[in-house]
Parts: sequence; C-alpha cells; structure tokens
Amino acid sequence: MRLAILANSAWYLQNFRLGLARHLRELGHEVIFIAPADGYETRLTDAGFAFHPWQLAAGGTRPLQELRSLVKLRGLLRRLQVQALLSYTPKGNLYGGLALPSCTRFLPNVSGLGRLFIEPGLLTQLVKPLYRLALGRAACVLFQNEDDRAVFVGLGLVELARTRRLPGSGVDLQHFQPAPRHGPARRFLMVARLLRDKGVHEFVAAARVLKQERPDCEFVLLGSSRAANPTAVPAAELQAWLQAGWVQHIEQVDDVRPELARADCMVLPSYREGVPRSLLEAAAMAKPLLATDVPGCRDVVRPGLNGWLCAPRNSAALTQALRDALACPPERLQALGQASRTLVEQEFDERQVFAAYAELLR
Repeated sequence: MRLAILANSAWYLQNFRLGLARHLRELGHEVIFIAPADGYETRLTDAGFAFHPWQLAAGGTRPLQELRSLVKLRGLLRRLQVQALLSYTPKGNLYGGLALPSCTRFLPNVSGLGRLFIEPGLLTQLVKPLYRLALGRAACVLFQNEDDRAVFVGLGLVELARTRRLPGSGVDLQHFQPAPRHGPARRFLMVARLLRDKGVHEFVAAARVLKQERPDCEFVLLGSSRAANPTAVPAAELQAWLQAGWVQHIEQVDDVRPELARADCMVLPSYREGVPRSLLEAAAMAKPLLATDVPGCRDVVRPGLNGWLCAPRNSAALTQALRDALACPPERLQALGQASRTLVEQEFDERQVFAAYAELLR
C-alpha cells in the first residue's frame, strides 16, 4: 500500500515517526513523508524515504494563507495517489482530513489537544465544525490518552466507536537504556520547547527559589528557543534567566540521551499533553519523573511509584514537589527510576504502536 505520513514539520516526523515508517516499510508498504521543509527532511531521505514539501505556517492563522496550504495539500495528495494517510499534529489532522481524496484511508492521531483547546477562544469555536468535518472522513481516530478522547467525543467531533487509544508514541526500549545516577538529587532536567504552556515559567520560578536554598542544584532547560508560537519565551527573557543563574539552557539536540544520563530527575510542568515523549524517554533510561497532574503526564507518572505529580500552573506546588525530590535518599531515587523503566516496558513499548497501525492498515 502507498501511504503518506503528514505533520507540521520534518523535524517532528524525523524525531517521532521514523521508527514507525521503517516498520511499515518492512511490512511491504511504500511510505512517503509530507511536511514543511526545515532541514530535517534530509534525515528522512537519507533513511530511504521520499519526502514532499508542504507549504504551511505551523502557528499561522491568516485565512488566505491557511486556505492556500489546504489547496496545495489537496493537490499533492491527489498527485501522489496515496491509499492511506497517517496524520499528526493539529493542523496535520485538520487539513489532512479536509484535503483528503475520497478513496484514501485516513488515520489521524490526536497527540495532544494543542493551544486551541488549552486556552480556548473564538478561534476554537470556529475550528470545531472543521474538525467535525475532517474527522468524519477518518476510518479511525487515534488518541494518546483517555482525557483527550473524552473531550473530542463529548464535543461531538467524533463518535466513540471510531476511536482507539494508543500508548502515546511509544518508546524505543533498545535505543533508550537505563542510565541511573547514584548520588543525591541535584540536576533537574526539563525537555520541551520553550513555550508558556509547557510550564517553562513555573520551572524557572521554582528554580529561582530553590537556587537560594540549595546553590548546588542545577535546573536545565533543553529545547528550542526559536519556536514559531505565540506562547514562546522571548529571547530577552531567556537571556535574563541565564544571566541571573537560575537555569541553564541547551538548544534542541539530535540525541537527548547524554543529557538524560546526566539528569537525576526529569521535570515537565506542562498544562496538557498527549503522552509526552520526553517523559517516556526519561523513564526508559530509569529516571524518576516529576510532572503536573494533567492529561498525558499522569498517564506516565504514578505518584509513589516512579515520581511526583503537582498542581499545574502553580510554581509554589512545583517548588514543593522539587523539595520532596531533593529530600529523597539516593536509594529511593534509584527505586523510583527502576519503576519508571518497568512501567514503560509494560505499557509504552513502541512495538505496541507499530502493531496497532499494522492492524489498521491490513
């Protein structure tokens, strides 16, 4: 079967969907990638896959510009004559469904509700009927957590019978191997784009307090500071944090494992997620996890078993949870980390995701 995998960036496809593409190719499918070109498309073509660029402003809201992207995608899908479309990211799912030729099998994956649902407004109300139309053409709509599925079903965007839950994107348990540390907790790592709704400001506020109490602690932000998003942290604000010494920043890297290995605890104070890959990868490397009690994060973090949950959008709650982590003896941290590894082995192996897609395409 000729199938296309669609998302809002080549980086996303290379980072999150290349393993799935390889698996589907091994099953005999012809796999094509479609996304805006951003430099990472060479990773896809080097892996032997065809890549077709799609003009899209990932955070854009200009009607004419968006309509142009939709029309171009429709023409591209018709020209490629794909038999199945696997889509990701909000615009990939929405425009994929609207542009889809009627003969194509459509499998959108809702990997998080996105800014429109985290901070709903007028645009959210305008987009709902478009979602209903786009998802109405899907053979099955895939969700990464039950909360997101309940929202879409409750809003009437899709019928429950045409949905399925997957264990996030899964994680490659061979690629991400345990790398526990044996000393007291002192290096806290947050892997995410520098966006407000990822909880960056709460992380920095907590770091500011705790650096006064424990100057030996390190608080590290790892992720792109150049995201085209209205909630992105301004460069001047990031520079002020760095100059004050509250946090360190590492720009987006191709291999996150060395930084995960150096961390004592992974932190993600996000406002809402699908199932965050950063937590899955840290868990696979046997790290304790600290996150907010929101959809997606609570699927991976089990309080008392492998980490801590705290209230979202609340820097004081995050600060106290970090204090709790700091108070843990090394042997307790190691036990929490091992529980993280066991959890992903049992519930989040990427092979479960591969098998689900293979079944849906059979």
